[in-house]
Amino acid sequence: MAKNILICDDAAFMRMMIKDILTKNGYNVAGEAENGAKAVEKYNEVKPDLVMMDITMPEMDGIQALKKIKEMDPGASVIMCSAMGQQAMVIESIQSGAKDFIVKPFQADRVIEAVKKAVG
Repeated sequence: MAKNILICDDAAFMRMMIKDILTKNGYNVAGEAENGAKAVEKYNEVKPDLVMMDITMPEMDGIQALKKIKEMDPGASVIMCSAMGQQAMVIESIQSGAKDFIVKPFQADRVIEAVKKAVG
């Protein structure tokens, strides 16, 4: 059975790119969100197997959303994505419960490798 993945990024273009990589590799995109607040809402609605979460977003950033999702569901799998390969953000993401961290621009094989590691 295909794994359901929620994509969260404020850039529609990035969501489309991630969606394209995932669907070509047999994953199902269960939903999309353009900010952290929407990601938390959508997570409750669709209960995905995995969340691909951008860090820098309006309203609620990815790290805040990650923490909220982990509060609701400690077993949640979240992979953080960011153009900023800032050490502090990577560390905070991992400490907050992220399974992995991908730096933009994405290499399709790196995205799939991270997804397989997180949800099989």
